[in-house]
Amino acid sequence: MPLAACGGGGGSDGSPAPAPTPAAPPPALPTETEAARFLAQAGFAASTAEMAKVQAQGYSAWLDAQFAAPGSQGHFDWMVAKGYAVDANKNNFNGVDNTLWRKLLSSPDPLRQKVVLALSEIFVVSMAGLPITWPGFAVAAYVDMLEQRAFGSFRDLLDGVSLSNAMGAYLNMRGNKKEDSTSGRLPDENYARELMQLFTIGLVELKADGTPVLDAAGKPKDSYTQAQISELARVLTGWEFDGASATDPAFMRKPMVHLSTRFSVGPKKVLTVDVPASATGPEALKIALDTLANHANAGPFFSRQLIQRLVASNPSPAYVQRVAAVFNNNGQGQRGDLKAVIRAVLLDSEARTPGSSPSSGRLREPVQRFIQWGRSFGLNSPTELWNIGDLSNPASRLGQSPLRSPSVFNFFRPGYVPPNSQLGAAQITAPEFQLCNESTVAGYLNYMQNVIANGAGEVKPSYAAELALAADAPALVQRVALLLAGGGVSPTTVNTIATAVATINASSDAGKLNRVQAAILLVMASPEYLIQK
Repeated sequence: MPLAACGGGGGSDGSPAPAPTPAAPPPALPTETEAARFLAQAGFAASTAEMAKVQAQGYSAWLDAQFAAPGSQGHFDWMVAKGYAVDANKNNFNGVDNTLWRKLLSSPDPLRQKVVLALSEIFVVSMAGLPITWPGFAVAAYVDMLEQRAFGSFRDLLDGVSLSNAMGAYLNMRGNKKEDSTSGRLPDENYARELMQLFTIGLVELKADGTPVLDAAGKPKDSYTQAQISELARVLTGWEFDGASATDPAFMRKPMVHLSTRFSVGPKKVLTVDVPASATGPEALKIALDTLANHANAGPFFSRQLIQRLVASNPSPAYVQRVAAVFNNNGQGQRGDLKAVIRAVLLDSEARTPGSSPSSGRLREPVQRFIQWGRSFGLNSPTELWNIGDLSNPASRLGQSPLRSPSVFNFFRPGYVPPNSQLGAAQITAPEFQLCNESTVAGYLNYMQNVIANGAGEVKPSYAAELALAADAPALVQRVALLLAGGGVSPTTVNTIATAVATINASSDAGKLNRVQAAILLVMASPEYLIQK
């Protein structure tokens, strides 16, 4: 029997079979430095254990595990369990800062927590604008909703945001009533405006890469008109809290309900899409959110902001276009798959390769620096109350605190370009620099010097691994720089810091601790750390 007939090496004519195409080599596993840099983008911090996981599994498998990780106890349930659901807290935010810091600093699902923080800065609700009963529980329920939908679909996220009690109160959709010709009352336009401007499509028409579409005169084309805002406001009438209670905050967990008697009558429009007069309020809302979620702007508009919050303040149009393409279609015909979008943001070549140009990377926002320090050095609350408080004071604290932005425009605008600077001259967007001034720079350094040494109240760090290296200043600083900057601090700066740290006498336990604290503070004060590449 010819050899070929048995599956041997010859062709049917006896000639040698062509060599099989070699399989593509598997992607190289990350180095320790690459793992640390990835974890700062995909989470907040790079512990030794998490770096080892990323090195062993690779980026994609680590993301898979994070997507599959169960959530920890929700904010609302924690506040109830800790006794905050009492009459004394009916009109305040007691317990909210505690639970926000609890999860940001200790929850074992860092990717979800990082994405939720990002979403809270895109779909903004702020404690600065909730004059309602049980406002703390409204905020807790809102962040729980973001957690529950962070890895779902963009369209479902819009539902959750739009019908949450916190957003309803913050942007006036709750209690929004139909027009009244007798009194001259018109529907409130606040949520209609921000739903389009900030949450879905933005002010101007966008190309697939997020750059503006220009009209014949070379000016950006508006996405909508004032008349279209007014029309959408009519669509959004009739919503109210479901069973509001002065004695029990449980209603804050339920989405708003629709009251048909408050709903604008007659036909309506969402942009150019008709809403028939026969549509109920919930049906009209569905048409509105479907229209906006399917708008051509939604992919590039949302994708660019998520890139800004996780990776780069001034992403290239090509980067935005690649992520927006995944938003439009995850490869299986699904639009707005947030898992796929997050994966695309974090695994893109521009995310995984440190940039060297002035437009690459991002200024780490103060809250993320604090969370990174806490997670890197085992910040723990013995009382389980996480009494860190409001860090908004720019002179004595961070100038930023979760869910406490001064307005719906967040702590900084996504299109902010620092004036009177090299970044400004080059028209490079750098949103976080909107928080950066003489007061906040000094306030950050003073606050971090204190908490690195003393913790935040009863919340204390642990420096056991660093103390073991305290006698070797270069090794100590190298470890701190790896954990915090993921290779972003140059050897020259590491050597400069190590030289300074070595001047501290380490012959006693107190001296060793002083070395560790100085190493952390000096790394966290260095411009190379502050700019996350």
